[in-house]
Amino acid sequence: MTTRREHKKIFIIAEAGVNHNGSIERAEQMIYAAKEAGADAVKFQTFRTECMISRFAPKAEYQKARTGREENQRDMVKKLELSFDAFRFLKRAADKAGILFLSTPFELESICFLESLGMPLWKIPSGEITNLPYLERIAATKKPILLSTGMCEMDEIRNAVRLFENYGLGKEMLTLLHCTTEYPTPEEDVNLRVIPEFQREFGTDVGYSDHTLGIEIPIAAAALGANVIEKHFTLDKALEGPDHRASLDADELAEMVKAVRKTEAALGDGIKKPSECERQNRIAARKSIVAMTRIRRGEVLTEQNITVKRPGNGISPMKWYEVLGTTAERDYEKDERIESGGER
Repeated sequence: MTTRREHKKIFIIAEAGVNHNGSIERAEQMIYAAKEAGADAVKFQTFRTECMISRFAPKAEYQKARTGREENQRDMVKKLELSFDAFRFLKRAADKAGILFLSTPFELESICFLESLGMPLWKIPSGEITNLPYLERIAATKKPILLSTGMCEMDEIRNAVRLFENYGLGKEMLTLLHCTTEYPTPEEDVNLRVIPEFQREFGTDVGYSDHTLGIEIPIAAAALGANVIEKHFTLDKALEGPDHRASLDADELAEMVKAVRKTEAALGDGIKKPSECERQNRIAARKSIVAMTRIRRGEVLTEQNITVKRPGNGISPMKWYEVLGTTAERDYEKDERIESGGER
């Protein structure tokens, strides 16, 4: 049996990633765009290319389609790398703008650097979920974790969750992010029903990291109970680079944030009761027992002289059989509500 989950404000991450194309100026602009769009956090990716990718690593097919086949993956990614000093600057810019600064580390050196910046939580990318030294280094910081699960089998997720538990991180410290690692992700490969399945299996908060085109799928994820929504965005979809095509522009990001917030408001608390706006309509929409014809005092109330009509400010039709067979305690004109019945 599942218990009622705590309803939390959906945490919306504007994923800048590497869509700055190696430009600190563009990265700074993306911070302001994320803030303007209404996101809770703006997130980048921190890495030392040589520590992350070997010179023999090929590109993924989607990367080849966006950036060509001539260079290898390491050469492509090197052009997207920002220095640690750049991230110090971007952290200050985000603090000044009033938006939470996050960045995903992709190797151990970057974990140590981001820890020195006071990273409040970690986003672990899908590709690192089987990287034991990486997971252990993150777990040792004892900070909340967003764990992306793209490309994963369930046992791989269970192993990672068990590792964090062994480091003393309770379920309240972990959010699993459902994800499909393809850019863009076809709708038929999204499988949003994983969200409630994760909630049942792991008992953690569950979010969704989206790589589809458009904003519809993140909205659906919010409706299914995602506590976190992460979405890539760019300042210009026409820029060269691996992720721009699967990203929203700034206006679309703002539209997504508004739609997710509307969905969040519509979800409510799951307790069925009349809403405040409904209460004023109950009298107008419901019905009461009324006189079908003129009725004289002392006359027996039967199906031939009483009926049910709006408004609902009299005796409820649910008491129909309690009223039938009693006697009228006064005269009634047609359509007057029956106030009470006398003796049978």
